[in-house]
Amino acid sequence: MSLTHKGTVTLETKRLILRRFVPEDAEAMYKNWANDPEVAKFLTWPPHKNVSISEEVINSCVPLYEKPDHYSWAIVPKDFGEPIGSIAAVKVDDAIKMVHIGYAIGAQWWRKGYTSEALTRLVKFFFEEVGVNRIESRHDPRNLNSGKVMEKAGLKYEGTLKEADRNNQGGFCDAAYYAILAKEYFKSGESIREEE
Repeated sequence: MSLTHKGTVTLETKRLILRRFVPEDAEAMYKNWANDPEVAKFLTWPPHKNVSISEEVINSCVPLYEKPDHYSWAIVPKDFGEPIGSIAAVKVDDAIKMVHIGYAIGAQWWRKGYTSEALTRLVKFFFEEVGVNRIESRHDPRNLNSGKVMEKAGLKYEGTLKEADRNNQGGFCDAAYYAILAKEYFKSGESIREEE
């Protein structure tokens, strides 16, 4: 059976709305996370030098929402009302029914559980609604907190590939991979699925 692609539909958790980006989000993207070198430190894109770069990024993203296999959400706390980060399926492989998730969130919201809450909701969505078999993510081993986000969402550490990636730390970097399979998710009962 093939994947049942739904596109970037609005999802909700206790504290968050996960929704499509709109052009009006450019200023929030710029000031809340995209301009910060600390946020971009372990990522592949450079910090945005001005809001016009954030505008370009969003304007290039919006037309992709027409594709049913494009998944890119703004992370919006209900009590804040504007995006504080993004989470997306940066790779979708229909042949093996796999999605690879990437995310970024503003530094002032680090260690508050927002990213793991968003990732947990995506795990539920991709397994229960899209029908994927594998959800994976990766991080630079120097970015320990990113691994904690993955573990909180039910992903398990699989191994580290040596110099298999690049980021803004300069040059090559190792990539620590985490994943969860559909059979593990559905066998886990309520432990993972309850968190939203």
